[in-house]
Amino acid sequence: MANAKEIKERMASIEETRKITNAMYLISSSKMKQAKKKLADTEPFFYAMQAEIARILRHVPDMHSQFFDGRESIPAEERKIGYIVVTADKGLAGAYNHNVIKATEELLKKPGKHKLFVLGEAGRQYFAKREGIEMDTQFRYTVQNPTLHRSRVISSEMVEQFRNGDLDEIHIIYTRMINAMTAETEEQKLLPMKKTTFLPEDMPALVGTGLYQEDMVFWPSTHSVMANIVPNYINGIVYGCLVEAYCSEHNARMQAMQNATDSATDMLNELNITYNRVRQADITQELTEIIGGANAQKRK
Repeated sequence: MANAKEIKERMASIEETRKITNAMYLISSSKMKQAKKKLADTEPFFYAMQAEIARILRHVPDMHSQFFDGRESIPAEERKIGYIVVTADKGLAGAYNHNVIKATEELLKKPGKHKLFVLGEAGRQYFAKREGIEMDTQFRYTVQNPTLHRSRVISSEMVEQFRNGDLDEIHIIYTRMINAMTAETEEQKLLPMKKTTFLPEDMPALVGTGLYQEDMVFWPSTHSVMANIVPNYINGIVYGCLVEAYCSEHNARMQAMQNATDSATDMLNELNITYNRVRQADITQELTEIIGGANAQKRK
């Protein structure tokens, strides 16, 4: 058994670790609340974009747009599919990065020519070591403190590749926070879009409103209007996914740090009991030696 000094030093070390994990918990909690507020402030604008797309499709249902072009003539094995993979820049977040990487690995098994656009240092380091996986090494963006500007740069780059034919499909893989205890890794298709996803009953901005045919004029054309709205809509989806992933990362880190803090507290309690036993044993030993010495002196 360790002596009292060694136990005391170990308790001091664990106490310092507990302070760090508790501080990280508080920091993640603050960052998550700020990100959720930003998302809540910007959501109405992008819901309005979604509603406008649905409105145009309602009035011009037979319109043809490159954003709705499924390119069905291209066989599944030849389709160029791009995946935006949202991971974290750091660890200490439980299974957060592992779940995203696992979901990506499953999608890469499907037919097609896959290309990864990885956000987050953890994901980049993992897929850079994998052979046979094409990854855009110039696609280097941080996931910390997501902003509309960063999501606009990312979405513009992806939309441009879709327009040029460099990609036939674009998906985003991220983690959505269900509640404080649950988060799920999800995959969402960005392009090409489907007209059936813009039904009025699925539009948050149109719930409870009356739908009617309006006398609308599109200038300079319906295609031009759609070409301006859709990139903004895609930007909104990307921004929402980045914020959701950011919140999920910090929520996972909060849980990991809370578990670490609880474990440190339990260890301190156990060590405190052990320390008291060792200290009591040392005191008993000292008393025994003093009494033994006194008795020896009396016999002289």
